[in-house]
Amino acid sequence: MDVGGWLRRLGLEQYEAAFRENQIDDTVLPSLTAEDLRELGVGSVGHRRKLLDAIAALREGADAPSPLSDAPSGSEATYESAERRQVTVMISDLVGSTALSARMDPEDLREIISAYQACVTDTVRRLGGFVAKYMGDGVLIYFGYPQAHEDDAERAVRAGLELIEAVARLDDGAGTALHVRVGIATGLVVVGDLRSEGAPQEHEVVGETPNLAARLQALAEPDSVVISGSTRRLLGDLFENRALGTVSVKGFGAPMPIWQVTGASAVDSRFEALRHGSGETPLVGREEEIELLLRRWQQAQRGDGCVVLISGEAGIGKSRIAQAVLARLSGKPHIRLRYFCSPHHQDSALYPTISRLERAAGFRREDTTEKRLDKLEALLAQAINDISGAAPLIADLLSIPTAGRYPAIDLTPQKRKEKTFEALIAQVEGLAVRQPVLMMFDDVHWSDPTTRELLDLLIDRVPMLRVLVIITFRPEFAPPWVGRPHVTLLSLSRLGPRHSAEMIIRVTGGNAVPKEIAEQIIDRTDGVPLFIEELTKSVLESGLVTKSRECYTVTAPAVSLAIPMTLHASLLARLDRLAPVRDVAQIGAALGRRFSHELISAVAAIPQPQLEDALARLVSAELIFRRGAPPDAEYTFKHALVQDAAYGTLLRDRRQALQAGIVATLERQFPEIVATRPALLARHCAEAGLT
Repeated sequence: MDVGGWLRRLGLEQYEAAFRENQIDDTVLPSLTAEDLRELGVGSVGHRRKLLDAIAALREGADAPSPLSDAPSGSEATYESAERRQVTVMISDLVGSTALSARMDPEDLREIISAYQACVTDTVRRLGGFVAKYMGDGVLIYFGYPQAHEDDAERAVRAGLELIEAVARLDDGAGTALHVRVGIATGLVVVGDLRSEGAPQEHEVVGETPNLAARLQALAEPDSVVISGSTRRLLGDLFENRALGTVSVKGFGAPMPIWQVTGASAVDSRFEALRHGSGETPLVGREEEIELLLRRWQQAQRGDGCVVLISGEAGIGKSRIAQAVLARLSGKPHIRLRYFCSPHHQDSALYPTISRLERAAGFRREDTTEKRLDKLEALLAQAINDISGAAPLIADLLSIPTAGRYPAIDLTPQKRKEKTFEALIAQVEGLAVRQPVLMMFDDVHWSDPTTRELLDLLIDRVPMLRVLVIITFRPEFAPPWVGRPHVTLLSLSRLGPRHSAEMIIRVTGGNAVPKEIAEQIIDRTDGVPLFIEELTKSVLESGLVTKSRECYTVTAPAVSLAIPMTLHASLLARLDRLAPVRDVAQIGAALGRRFSHELISAVAAIPQPQLEDALARLVSAELIFRRGAPPDAEYTFKHALVQDAAYGTLLRDRRQALQAGIVATLERQFPEIVATRPALLARHCAEAGLT
């Protein structure tokens, strides 16, 4: 019986690791109580209620088939709930465990291994990874399954670097620190519950990616992280890397380049870090937006400070527009203050402000406390005449001891925060007296609550200053500043076909691509600049076209363009946030970019209330759009690439069975579609393997 599969069907897969670590199998499960669930970490009342109801159904032996299904008989392996996904696989190995086992009592060794495994689990979970299997002194970890994030490769590398530091704080019982090796690779795999001869191996990954991660781990030196070329490409300049050259990896044909990650880079802008090396992203069709921002800048220069909020989905060009404004102002007198919010520091109070102050002061790792205080005072003196009040507050914010130079701050935490806010605002006011100030806050949807409090005060003060504040964020963030006279909201729309075609030409360096390829890129990217750029680059690198003078020509039969690796994680993350209704998204994806409520109801064969709830959740998440009301509603996927991602996770057998069901439903219940749209029926037949 598969407890992991049972949890996933309930939409509660986040508890799989806790159930497995506490050896909760099908014999223990029916006896669990509410108190047991609390001890397992099920903190939500709703989740406990859902689990207790399902456990009660197991005890009662309901007539309906139990979610806990026995493994199939026979020696042939099968996959339950398996799918195709892009996953970043990380393998961590404890260095010198064989030597430890030779000189230690097994019980002492067990304690060390347990401490090491707990250290790995804590580090990985904090960064959104999933511990799939303990293998003695090795640990197999997935980033991107069962929950995808748009930055899975980055999370894996951060976990590897943090793990090296965390394990070094452990010891082997003789006062000697422990060490690890980490290998990381990214690629397409089949992942799911592999069952063979009745023995479940939960979340088994099949493909070359885990094998490559294992080989890289073996090549790594103690306390180092070694990554594959595919992972390196996804990271941009987020980390410092040392090329290890091209090596022959056992089990892989051609030699491959590999890298060692030496630490996080000094680049604060995620946009710049991820785009560096791939050329500047073309800026097309945004002239009006840039002109508006430049008018607001002229307004701010006259002393009429203002704020521009730039909203748009991921990849729409928020950071690129801000970058263009910076370029336009280059060489003109102004002071530039940039703040970068980070998805990994949403719980760190004032992280964007702290990191900007550290950059502006020019702190170095080797600086003494006295040196840091000197640099901080020099920075504050540029804007504040009397720094004696501000310096100790800002030093405290930056965790710099001030004993011997300033008296201790004797304030309540709330009063200290208020005084710190006043000092930070005073710095901006002082700078604005010297020159007009351009302040840019990137990705405020990732900001911490204290940063938003500071923004409230700043935005209130801006109208009296020579300051333009530009704030970028995604639509899920609801800015509280909309509606104020000095605040302008700029919502970015997608590019039209003409501008999309122009962007393709910019990406190719002015060389035209075949019309049928360009049309497919435009149709599948839906006017999202990042999608256009990445899909165009993918086509150029695929061998599908070849350059001939000033244009590209097709060199292979035209096929449906594959989703670029750089977009996979972002697209899957959107689907995984709605895991309980992803099956409905997959059925819709099999039906096509557009489908009717009547047709999906006939194909899905699930209760109507459940289907309508699932579709409503997909609409609410803006994965699909709805026109009309059920049962006459029509649905459209917001992005063709989201549809492709949903459909692409299906295994071949599941995909063909689903398509065969669609064909049978069309022929049986929708003869008018069969008669008027034979090409549609032919497409479903081909996908089902019926032609």
